[in-house]
Amino acid sequence: MPNSIFDPVAAIRAKAREEGFDVVRFAKAQPTPQAGEYLTQFIAEGRHGTMDWLAREPSRRADPQTLWPEAQSIIVLGTNYGPSDDPFDKLVRRQNGNISVYAQGEDYHDVLKTKLKRVAGFLHEKLKADVKVFIDTAPVMEKPLAQRAGIGWQGKHTNLVSREFGSWLFIGSIFTTLDLPADAPEADHCGQCHRCLDVCPTNAFTAPYQLDARRCISYLTIEHKGHIASEFRVAIGNRIYGCDDCLAVCPWNKFAQVSRESAFHAREELRNPALVELSRLDDTQFRALFRRSPIKRTGRDRFVRNVLIAAGNSGEHALVSEAERLLDDASPLVRAMAVWSLARLDPDRAQNIRTARMAAEPDEDVRNEWREISPPV
Repeated sequence: MPNSIFDPVAAIRAKAREEGFDVVRFAKAQPTPQAGEYLTQFIAEGRHGTMDWLAREPSRRADPQTLWPEAQSIIVLGTNYGPSDDPFDKLVRRQNGNISVYAQGEDYHDVLKTKLKRVAGFLHEKLKADVKVFIDTAPVMEKPLAQRAGIGWQGKHTNLVSREFGSWLFIGSIFTTLDLPADAPEADHCGQCHRCLDVCPTNAFTAPYQLDARRCISYLTIEHKGHIASEFRVAIGNRIYGCDDCLAVCPWNKFAQVSRESAFHAREELRNPALVELSRLDDTQFRALFRRSPIKRTGRDRFVRNVLIAAGNSGEHALVSEAERLLDDASPLVRAMAVWSLARLDPDRAQNIRTARMAAEPDEDVRNEWREISPPV
């Protein structure tokens, strides 16, 4: 009886499935010139905001072999994090904070990296291949790479869309010295649809496939370290960490499935938390609550800044006392948004204490927030 022929691609797919990945595709370790050109333009126009790491050697991101010249193939792996409920439902619960779907469970960086390392270890041990593991903290343009590998395509909202999983995929990659056959790339299936562009609360899309991160709620509530400009605050609503609108409205989500990875299921305390409780978090409590969450990276002050914006948009009089209490917070970032929140929730109270508070306030940005409030007539 003849020996069966060993198929490394089938073996890799089987191992990846065993580790919980929902999709596995292969691409050659070659440049993606169009993606590199877009990134260069994106940075030249300043649309990356304060994400300075994107501006460091952008050409390096477009060519996998600048990261590792010996790489021959890239294994692109996707994990579905599809939610069990409709993200839009939470936007009407104004007294509660709305956390982006991807951050309601465990930190995907930690979960994916562990799984990727196990698959990479299999390649090294069984197939004698050299390997390197990357997730989105590395200078890899994973979405164009995923399109080249046939996992999905970059939609008009610039995020990855899959015909099988909609807009809910985490992506990781393994670079390897193995020369593996590449899968066919995926075509763009957005057609004439522009729902993702129309739904954006802050008009962050300058054109189809063109994002200005400086206007994006995900950028403002996660990456932006300073004060959030007043022009965006009302539009933020109760979104205290990220924004799912452009993802959730995508018609391809009709094929999406609830994630089978328990680590990505929403933790009950993060599903729709009360703003009043979140506003009371000190640094120790913040770290404890978000110990296993990507939210921990923002730090307590930025997070409470976001909570106060949501409080100001809530119309909940019960949050007045919380906003006034936070006028004495150690962080100017928090104090400034406490001023805005109080002025929205109880304008008379804000006006009555304005003069005394301005005189005692050491921070110019916070004083500017007080100046925005009209003095009593």
